[in-house]
Amino acid sequence: MADIKDHVTREGIGATERLIRPHIRKTAVVETGGGDFGLAVDRISFKLELGQYTGSFKARGAFANLLSRTLPAAGVVAASGGNHGYEEYFRPPN
Repeated sequence: MADIKDHVTREGIGATERLIRPHIRKTAVVETGGGDFGLAVDRISFKLELGQYTGSFKARGAFANLLSRTLPAAGVVAASGGNHGYEEYFRPPN
C-alpha cells in the first residue's frame, strides 16, 4: 500500500487551494498560550473552520473532491448523519 506522503505534495496542496478558493471562506486563526489549556507548550493555534458556510472543515474536502473530477449528468447528492446520527441509530443494543 502506498504511503500518503507519496501523493501529497506542497504543489498539490497549493493547486487544490487555488481550485477551492472561490467556494470557501477564509477563516481566522487564533493563537493562545498552551498554559491556558494546562499544556506545557508555548503556543497553540486554532483554525476556526466553524466560520465556513457548513460550520466545519468538511467544505474544503468536498469542494476539492467535486471540482477535481467530471461530475455525472444526474448531479451529486451528499448526506451525512454525522457522529450524533451514528450514535443514535447504530449504537449496539445493551
